Amino acid sequence: MNDSTSAAAPLSRAQLFARLDQLGIKTRTVEHPPLFTVAESAEVERQLPGGHTKNLFLKDAKANLYLVVALSTTAVDLKTLPQTINSQRLSFGKPDLLMEVLGVPPGSVTAFSVINDKAHRVSVVVDAALMAHDTINCHPLENTATTNIARDDLLRFIRATGHEPRIAALNRTITRA
Repeated sequence: MNDSTSAAAPLSRAQLFARLDQLGIKTRTVEHPPLFTVAESAEVERQLPGGHTKNLFLKDAKANLYLVVALSTTAVDLKTLPQTINSQRLSFGKPDLLMEVLGVPPGSVTAFSVINDKAHRVSVVVDAALMAHDTINCHPLENTATTNIARDDLLRFIRATGHEPRIAALNRTITRA
């Protein structure tokens, strides 16, 4: 890995939106107070149609990195996920590694953060249940807003960063009261 690649400053929200514009991708963004958990996002879910995401930055026993983009109601079991994605035992990546690789702090992990993974260290896994939605909602590199994007445009964006998203059935969906 080239040190200058990993030392590059992460892109800003404005730079992300500029890249989406370059790709001809239309989005709609709603501003809100910082959200750190899926439970806190219930109000935003009422404002924006589509699949809402939860994102996991994971590292396996061989130091392979994964960004799991799941439907907010999918129960992701870290004990069975390795068989699903063909990895070793998984654990959460540390905050400093998250910042180094994806350029975001905990609470702001998003499918959009692959734009900062210039070294292509992360494998992107997308929940098959999320793909059932025509539009998907993700943080735009910070947890003070949520951006709605068409499903196919999100996949096109991820591919444009040099990552090939892998669609996988992650687990059963849970219902929230």
